[in-house]
Amino acid sequence: MTLAEYNQCVDRYSDNVYRFIVKNMRDEDDARDVVQDAFEKVWVKAAEIQFEKAKSYLFTTAYRLMLERIRKKSRHTDIDNTLRVVSGAEVKPEFDLKKVLNEALSRLPEIQRSVIMLRDYEGYSYEEIGQITGLNESQVKVYIFRARVTLKNYLVSTDLVV
Repeated sequence: MTLAEYNQCVDRYSDNVYRFIVKNMRDEDDARDVVQDAFEKVWVKAAEIQFEKAKSYLFTTAYRLMLERIRKKSRHTDIDNTLRVVSGAEVKPEFDLKKVLNEALSRLPEIQRSVIMLRDYEGYSYEEIGQITGLNESQVKVYIFRARVTLKNYLVSTDLVV
């Protein structure tokens, strides 16, 4: 990939990659870091990457970096949540549709959340999602189906009715 192609890749895909990562991580600063790290890895391997495959390589790299960062953060978050519950600082928020949707997404397993975001938010095909996540097409379909069922059950539950 040439410098011009790399710059074209940044212009075309940076917003999409950022949206995908921030929706999964729910932290803008961490999402920016992941996207920047992904583009850095693409730059380092630019000579080896064909421009036609840059999008897939970029999303795959960003996805893996995101998983790595989430795993590292989860160790720290578990301790923080335990301390907050013990101290009695747990507060129930007011009803907000966006918060409810984000909460529903956060209840999904990591892989289901990722494939549903790639499919329904970013509009990728099953094949493209498979390339990004390393799953085959039938696995992607199964995870998306299960995620949608879980989301539906959560969103229509009576716990949300106030």
